[in-house]
Amino acid sequence: MDFGYSPEQEDLRQEVRVFIKQNMTRELLEEMEDLNEGFGVSRVRGRGPNVDELFKKIAERGWLGYSFPKEYGGQGKDRISQYIVEEEFARVGIAVGLAGSGAPAILAAGTEEQKREFLPKLIAGEYSFALGFTEPQAGADLASLQCRAVRDGDYYVINGQKMYTSAAHVSTHIYLMARTNPDVARHSGISIFIFPMDVPGMTVRPLWTIQNEPRAPLGTTYGAARTNETFFDDVRVHKSALLGKENEGWGVGSMGLNLDRVGAARYLISVRRDEDIVNWVKANKFDGYSPADDPAIRDKIAELWIEAQVCRLMTMRSMSIVEHGGNFTYEGSAEKVWAPEHGVRTSEAITQMLGPYGQLLNGSPHAVEKGIFAHNLMGAFQSGINHGSVQVMRDQIARRGLGLPSGRRAPGPRQ
Repeated sequence: MDFGYSPEQEDLRQEVRVFIKQNMTRELLEEMEDLNEGFGVSRVRGRGPNVDELFKKIAERGWLGYSFPKEYGGQGKDRISQYIVEEEFARVGIAVGLAGSGAPAILAAGTEEQKREFLPKLIAGEYSFALGFTEPQAGADLASLQCRAVRDGDYYVINGQKMYTSAAHVSTHIYLMARTNPDVARHSGISIFIFPMDVPGMTVRPLWTIQNEPRAPLGTTYGAARTNETFFDDVRVHKSALLGKENEGWGVGSMGLNLDRVGAARYLISVRRDEDIVNWVKANKFDGYSPADDPAIRDKIAELWIEAQVCRLMTMRSMSIVEHGGNFTYEGSAEKVWAPEHGVRTSEAITQMLGPYGQLLNGSPHAVEKGIFAHNLMGAFQSGINHGSVQVMRDQIARRGLGLPSGRRAPGPRQ
């Protein structure tokens, strides 16, 4: 297997880098900082004139939805090329990929009408999705969700509550998991719905995070100042909002989450921390002392870099499996374990390297790089829970990847 990039892919990387250098103006950076909500600057319209103009230029070059089929607004390119585009833009805090958008699940399980309605507009930034999975009593154990969708003629009536619906306050649509049959096994009887956020009966309330005060600087890992709780009170949606078949939403949702983990986003969430500390150590000296001269610091940075390459290769393998139509089951779970835990180890190591200064948050006169390393440490632990806890992911690896039983059976009565 060739682990290198083709000449065309290397040219693409250089083209993207030149574009970023030419277009990352002071005005754009200031606008990005003002718009920062902790999850990067996305393609959602109305985020600001400079950001909108930037995404217009990116779209003109065909870099949005790079690997999606042309008939749905993409460019039909290979996933490795898409990864290159996502990686370069993500390094400067710009999200051009479709991870977390629901687009991969729509492409895989949607009707032809749904694909033509949603995919071009997701790629163009006209639509954006909030993820409605977690509930107060259903987080890691998502199958215990209680949000109900009851059939009423050509409509479903939805009642319930969702937690941590990040970006619900700025999204146009929601990608919702609800229970449609309470009388069957809990992993059955679940369905996925996609519908607009402005349907009557929906209420979005803010939940402020520890990154809110002081506000985390641009580029912070999981630095969102706000997430949301969303309530559904007799929300009526047409049956055409159903994604996949009724009562088969668990498979659709699991597949969508797995596909969301394939790409540069998950890898870079963790690996950017390694790049940040390498660049900082190389660029700073204190009264003639350079941290780069410290053998303990060099040893730790090298160790973290090796771990980062493992993370990168796992990502590349997952993309290769999907690219060639392989059976993609536990590989996304393995990435989901390794990348967040590597990010935690990196953030903790950086704090140790910087000493007391590494704990100062944004706004402190002595904070290092606006306190980004301290804010990263606070956000790093969230990555082990978001989009599936690492404990659940390990169980999936054991069962799907290693063929181990799902659990020990209770001993039966003695004969």
